[in-house]
Amino acid sequence: EINIFSLVKIISQTTGTMINLVILQPVHAVQATIYSTDTQSTRHGGESVAEVLRAHGIKYVFTLVGGHISPILVACEKVGIRVVDTRHEATAVFAADAVARLSGSVGVAAVTAGPGLTNAVTAVKNAQMAESPLLLIGGAAGTILQGRGALQDIDHMSLFKPLCKFCASIRTIREIVPTVRNALAIAQSGTPGPVFIEFPLDTLYPFHLVSKEFIPKSPPKGLMGNLIAWYMKNHMLNLYAGAWEPRDVSPLPVHIPLATDDQVQKCIELVSRAKKPVILLGSQAVLAPTPAEEIRKALEGLGIPCFLGGMSRGILGKDSPIQIRQNRRDALKEADLVLLAGTVCDFRLGYGRVLSRHSKIIAVNRDKSQLLKNSDLFWKPTIAVQGDVGSLLVQLSKGLKGYHCPQEWPQSLKAQDATKEAANRAKAEEKTEQHLNPLKVLYRVDELMAEDAVIVVDGGDFVGSAAYILRPRGPLHWLDPGAFGTLGVGGGFALGAKLCRPDSEVWIIYGDGSSGYSIAEFDTFTRHKTPIIAVVGNDAGWTQISREQVPMLGSNVACGLAFTDYHTVADGYGGKGYLMGREDEEKMSDIIRKAQKETREGKATLLNVLIGKTNFREGSVSV
Repeated sequence: EINIFSLVKIISQTTGTMINLVILQPVHAVQATIYSTDTQSTRHGGESVAEVLRAHGIKYVFTLVGGHISPILVACEKVGIRVVDTRHEATAVFAADAVARLSGSVGVAAVTAGPGLTNAVTAVKNAQMAESPLLLIGGAAGTILQGRGALQDIDHMSLFKPLCKFCASIRTIREIVPTVRNALAIAQSGTPGPVFIEFPLDTLYPFHLVSKEFIPKSPPKGLMGNLIAWYMKNHMLNLYAGAWEPRDVSPLPVHIPLATDDQVQKCIELVSRAKKPVILLGSQAVLAPTPAEEIRKALEGLGIPCFLGGMSRGILGKDSPIQIRQNRRDALKEADLVLLAGTVCDFRLGYGRVLSRHSKIIAVNRDKSQLLKNSDLFWKPTIAVQGDVGSLLVQLSKGLKGYHCPQEWPQSLKAQDATKEAANRAKAEEKTEQHLNPLKVLYRVDELMAEDAVIVVDGGDFVGSAAYILRPRGPLHWLDPGAFGTLGVGGGFALGAKLCRPDSEVWIIYGDGSSGYSIAEFDTFTRHKTPIIAVVGNDAGWTQISREQVPMLGSNVACGLAFTDYHTVADGYGGKGYLMGREDEEKMSDIIRKAQKETREGKATLLNVLIGKTNFREGSVSV
C-alpha cells in the first residue's frame, strides 16, 4: 500500500515538477489535528511578540522599519511599548545595547530580513563581547518560500549562531510565546549576551492575508495541481493551528552563577593577609542583580585601591580616594594581591604579562573562558571563581568587617596620580601648532559637564585622551564599546542613554572619523525628542592610526580627512551646531554653556571643535 506522501514523491520525481515544494512533512498533518485553527481571526503573530515583551517590562523596541517586521512594530505600539526608529540598523542594535546596560534588563531591536540583519552583525558582535543582554528580532522570507529566491532571503542562522547565545527560527505561530520567553531568559542568564529570533513573514501576518498571498488562486490542473493545493492548505492550517490559545507570557527564572561559600572564604583569607592589594574592576561588576550603589559601599568599606574599566567607570564617583586613574602598570608591579573583578587578561592587560609573578591573584568572572584567558601562558590565578562579581564583592566586604587596607598604600598611589594629572594639566596649557589643544577642550568639558551626565565615547585618539581626563560622575554614567573597540556606537548609545535617563545630560565624545558613522542620527534625536550634546574632536584625520603609520611605514595613506563642517550637518538634521576654533579659546566656556542650554530646551547640539596635534599618549598602540 502506498501513502499520499510516497505518491507525491514518485510523481514529482517522474515529472520533475515542483520537486522541492511537494515532498511533504507528514508531521504537519499530525500537528494540525492536535490544535484547532481559527481561519477567521484577524489576529497576527506580532501581537504574541508584543505580549511577551510587555510582560517582561520591555519599554523600547529600536528598529529600522521593513515590511517583514511591521506587525511586530504595530503591535508593540498598541500595547504601549515605545518604537524608536533609527537611520541605520546598527544604530538600533547599539541603542538596545545601551538600554540593556543602563536598565539591567534586555535591550530589544527589530530589523528586517537580509540586508537589515547583515547591517546589524557588527553591533551584535559588539554586544556579545561587551556581555550585554540583547534580543535581536529579524524578519525572514515566508516559511514556504525560504531557499526559493524570495526577496531578502538568506541564511540568517549561519550569520548569528557564532554571535549569539541562542538562535531560533519560528516555524508556527504557537511557538512564538515560548520561544521569546526562553530567549529573554537565556540573554540574562550566566554571562549575559545577545540572542536572535528569526520571524518568517507568514508567522507574523493574519491568516487571511497570508493565505491570499501564498495559496495560488489557479493551481495547475490535474493530480499535481490538486496535490499542491492540498499541501498548501495543510501547511497553512498547521502554521496557524493553536495560534491563539492562552499561554504563559511571564518571565522565566534567570540563572546567575555565584561563588560558593568555600570560595568566598578563601578570598577573604587572601585579602586579609594582603598589605598592597589592588582591585581591577571590569564591566561585569555592574551587571544585575546587585545594585551599583551596594557595590560602591562594599568597595569603600574595603578601602582597597581600584582601577576601573569599561562600564565600571564612575562606580566610585568622580573624586574617590580609592580610585586610581594613572600608572596602573607600576601599581601592579608593587601589588602583593590583585583581584581581577570581571577584568580579563586580554590585550588590555598585555595578555596577563603586566601582572607580577609575585602577586597573589584572585580572578572572578561569570564566563569560564574569560576567567582563565591566557592563564596557560603569562599568569596563573591563585584562586579562580566562576561567578557574579558584584555579589562576591559585597560578600567580601561583609566577611572582612574590621579590615581596612593599610592607608599608606592607596595614599601613595593617589599621590602618584596627582603628580601625573598635574603633568597632564600642564600639557593642556601648551599651544598646539594650529587650532585648540584637545586636552584643554576636554578639561573644560569635564569642568562644565552636569553632575548627572552620561558620557558616551566613540572614537580613537580624541577618545583615548578623554578616558584620562573625563571623570564619570556615578555608576553607569560611562558607555564605551568594550573589548571589540567598535567605531560607530555613538549615536545608538546616546539614544538609548537619553531614553533611559531623560533628565540627564548625555554627551557623545566623538572623533571626527567616528562621527561619520552615526551623525545622521541627529535626525533621530530631533524626531524622537532626545536632545544630546556631541563634541567632535576635529583634527582632520584618523589620528590614532596616523600617529603610528607615518613613523613606522612612512605614509599617511587613507588617514587624512578634512576639517569638515560637522556643525552644519547637525543643523541640517534639525539639531544645532557650533564651530569652535583657536579664535574662540577665550569664549570656550560660553559656547559650551550655550550648547548645554540648547539641549535643556530640547535641541540636540554638536560642537565641532577644531583641534591640533599633541604628543599626549605617544607610544600607545592601536592594534
